Amino acid sequence: QVQLVESGGGLVQAGGSLRLSCAASGIRIAVMAWYRQAPGKQRDLVASISWGGSTNYADSVKSRFTISGDNAKKTVYLQMNSLKPEDTAVYYCKAARWVTGEEYWGKGTLVTVSS
Repeated sequence: QVQLVESGGGLVQAGGSLRLSCAASGIRIAVMAWYRQAPGKQRDLVASISWGGSTNYADSVKSRFTISGDNAKKTVYLQMNSLKPEDTAVYYCKAARWVTGEEYWGKGTLVTVSS
């Protein structure tokens, strides 16, 4: 059974930092990614990382957010610095299975940035 367990969300003031974690189990991973969804908006990609280490970022978070992975722990992290109120959203972890590309989602963790 595939499980993705996110942690690290919370309330932070603008300019602050948070680190999100997503631990995967029951899956051989090709790519892991963080998405976010603000109230009334669509779910958008924030950052992704392949298990070879290639990364990709949304323009809105480049230079502020860093995605990294620990292959042994099957865990991906999202270090978020210089947070802005517009970063407020539920952040979701997604994993794509090796070879098949089948995708799995975590339940999400809420990040709230106050001004």
